[in-house]
Amino acid sequence: MFALKILSFYRFALFLFLAISFSIPGFLFPKQITISPSGKIKSIKRAIEIAADNDTLLIMPGLYKEGNIRINKKLVIMGRNYPVIDGENNGEIFTVTSDSVIIKGLKIINSGLSFVEDNAGIKLEEVKNCSIINNILLNNFFAVYVAKSADCFVENNKIEAHGTRETTSGNGIHLWYCRNITIANNKISGHRDGIYFEFVESSKIYDNYSKDNIRYGLHFMFSDSCVYSNNTFENNGAGVAVMYTHNIKMLNNLFLHNWGSASYGILLKEIFDSQISNNRFLKNSSGIYLEGSNRVDVSHNDFIENGWALRLMANSMDNKFTDNNFIGNSFDVTTNSVQNFNFFDHNYWSEYNGYDLNKDRIGDVPYRPVKLFSLLVERNQPLLILHRSLFASVLDLTEKVFPILTPESLIDNHPSMKRIK
Repeated sequence: MFALKILSFYRFALFLFLAISFSIPGFLFPKQITISPSGKIKSIKRAIEIAADNDTLLIMPGLYKEGNIRINKKLVIMGRNYPVIDGENNGEIFTVTSDSVIIKGLKIINSGLSFVEDNAGIKLEEVKNCSIINNILLNNFFAVYVAKSADCFVENNKIEAHGTRETTSGNGIHLWYCRNITIANNKISGHRDGIYFEFVESSKIYDNYSKDNIRYGLHFMFSDSCVYSNNTFENNGAGVAVMYTHNIKMLNNLFLHNWGSASYGILLKEIFDSQISNNRFLKNSSGIYLEGSNRVDVSHNDFIENGWALRLMANSMDNKFTDNNFIGNSFDVTTNSVQNFNFFDHNYWSEYNGYDLNKDRIGDVPYRPVKLFSLLVERNQPLLILHRSLFASVLDLTEKVFPILTPESLIDNHPSMKRIK
């Protein structure tokens, strides 16, 4: 008798489960909906209408022109052989307002230019756990725009535009008020900023290649506790800008050929308690420019053939520069003050000509990296025309013998005799 009651209970539970499963579309058996120009369902919008949460929309090769496509369900939208979704230079293309959406394998082109709306190829609005993966985004105003979202991924996308002016160009990947976002393995070029962060927390940017952007390869403001690693920033209008931020880490990046009158490898403005390590600054106008930045640890970086390796403004204090290589730069360090409140130790300087009598690989004579001529150029840049002239050499030699204008305490007391590995 007891066994019959148990069996009846399990039958009732099974009946209830199946009833719920079939009453909620997609609860138990998510389906695949195929969209094709020659198929039964020709429209992406129509497929979204009939889809249920957790369904997959498979878009076959072809050209789709449907205006703004809004995704308000938990869907996987994937393309076969990169079907083209054309915004026809009018408005936004994909707008995602549901959590857990995946968009992958699409070629998304021609979102509309606007001075009022931030039109994007793909926009995520107030969502969680969404992924933008393996897409091609061409000639969009903003390519990927993520707003008020968390726990999302933007990975392995090719993002290109051909902007010529900042005012008519959006950003490649734009984040605003987000948390825990991963930006990885994207190739970005031709936008205003390759990657832009504003009010973003605890996010990661790694293995991206940001090149030929009009303003910055990477630009972030008010974005704390983020990590930027193994990226390449090449030939951007003004390199990378980091502003008004705490607790960031920039590790193992390459800053290459960011060259121009106002260009930098990294521009730091009001940055605090951060780390810049194991990066390469190669042939930039300025490797790192620090203004109003405090307690930044700059270590184990290579500064090679830059105009200025470091431009250290007087309002930057308590920063540490250790175990870096300064090789072939026009100016290793310059500043705009005779005071120094920063710490330099155990760096390698290719222009150091001291000696090491006890063979401990540490120079016996301290090194002063700031030249008088670099101070004069910092105050009056047209003087650069005299660089490497006899006049500049005499000035630097005189200051080295009788230091008066250069910061007396800006000195490396333990310069390395060999390049630091």
